[in-house]
Amino acid sequence: MRLLRAERGWSQERLAAEAGLNRTYLSAVERSEQNISIDNLYRVAEGLGVESWRLLRNDGATEN
Repeated sequence: MRLLRAERGWSQERLAAEAGLNRTYLSAVERSEQNISIDNLYRVAEGLGVESWRLLRNDGATEN
């Protein structure tokens, strides 16, 4: 999520607005301090305009 957000030049606040979520929640998720629900994972993916499976990859890949 952080890589995709950074690729777009978005702040956490912008992503939170696009996903309809709280910025502090997204910040905690990015820092692995908070688990994300499947529903919220979908909302973040929709906000970023990607398929939700891309947020589950652990290799740092951001290819289409």
